[in-house]
Amino acid sequence: QVQVVESGGGLVQAGGSLRLSCAASGSIFSINGMGWYRQFPGQQRELVAAIDSGGSRNYADSVKGRFTISSDNAKNTVYLQMNSLKPEDTAVYYCNARIGTFQAMRVQIRDYWGQGTQVTVSS
Repeated sequence: QVQVVESGGGLVQAGGSLRLSCAASGSIFSINGMGWYRQFPGQQRELVAAIDSGGSRNYADSVKGRFTISSDNAKNTVYLQMNSLKPEDTAVYYCNARIGTFQAMRVQIRDYWGQGTQVTVSS
């Protein structure tokens, strides 16, 4: 069993900051990468930021220079530091983790998702 749990969402004024955390736990053999997605009402999830097992980072153009993704591999945790928040950043933020588990004598890799955390930025 693998669990992915987010924390840190909430309400903040425009220009403020929030830090999201996401921890993966359970029968983990490997983590190939972790990332943050967000979903606006009526739209599909979109990538916000991702970090792979080698530390390479990828950001959506809309958050470059404002958001920073980091990880603590020892804790299987990824963070998203969000600065200079805008009302258009308001969304449900989901953590994604590409995790390998050892099953049936081999490593099986799949995506796991957290339950989502609401971020609301007031103007």
